[in-house]
Amino acid sequence: MTGGAGFIGSQVVDKLILHGHQPCIFDLVASPYHATGAVETRLGDLGDPAAAAAAVAGCDAVMHLAAVADVNEVVADPGRAERVNARGTFAFLEAARSAGVGRFLYASTVWVYGNAPGVEPHDEDTPLVLPAHLYTATKLAGEMYCRSFESLYGLSSTILRFGIPYGPRARPAAVVPSFIARAQAGEPLTIAGDGSQSRQFVYVEDLAEGIVAALAPAGAGGVYNLVGEESVSVRRIADTVCALVGEVPIVHGPERPADLRIGIVSGARAHSELGWTAETPFAEGVRRYLDWLTVTSGSPVARAASITAGSASAVLRQESAEL
Repeated sequence: MTGGAGFIGSQVVDKLILHGHQPCIFDLVASPYHATGAVETRLGDLGDPAAAAAAVAGCDAVMHLAAVADVNEVVADPGRAERVNARGTFAFLEAARSAGVGRFLYASTVWVYGNAPGVEPHDEDTPLVLPAHLYTATKLAGEMYCRSFESLYGLSSTILRFGIPYGPRARPAAVVPSFIARAQAGEPLTIAGDGSQSRQFVYVEDLAEGIVAALAPAGAGGVYNLVGEESVSVRRIADTVCALVGEVPIVHGPERPADLRIGIVSGARAHSELGWTAETPFAEGVRRYLDWLTVTSGSPVARAASITAGSASAVLRQESAEL
């Protein structure tokens, strides 16, 4: 499993252990969240073919979650985003092919539906348009590589298009943590325009269950949207944070130019074929995140200390895309 020091994957590995799997992580650094040696860890660079080959040796399946997914980082350093997201995916597909790995799970994004035509909700068969954003382009490149390796070499690939993840262990710069931090400091929350722009958030523990569910034979070769049922506007995020943390001013700034429109995305296929549905309402997920902050102060070291050796696990670096 690619990654090892971040947000979504830490929850995925916890769920893998819970369901009786034996995860092995791959990343540049060891997990800051979990006890040293609790889970097998192989360190290396995502784009290093030798490191990729060593990472997948002996694995039955590869979960490829690592990516540059902060869209601000993508814009600031497009070369790095392309190397990690596109060529990194190729490196691990090739390593999996060479090693005879049976399954490859790839973390994509609902950003692929940006500005898609047609009737909503968008499902996995919705025709996609050429992307305007480089982040989307790199993730679609990975999807196409997966399909090519399946067609040419028989490597069974599962493509998972994530909604916007939030919850415990999220990076502080993501929208929900940043709003909460400002509200706790008594500072105003700034939203672009009228705040009506919306996304389908998915609570990270629900998302992790969906990723693990996709390991089942029914998920082989499929494409699945792993999204929450609710469409949550930026204004609603601000209102929810004010209700749970404390009332602070909400300031309306200028609208963002050419803001991406994704529309409503259907999770029906994941429900019917994988038996998965996101169960946590948005406000409840924000409350759980606040509870986690209270217990750990958001500290990876504090969190690691609270986990027993029997349940300790490792994490993947896969941050959520910004609104």
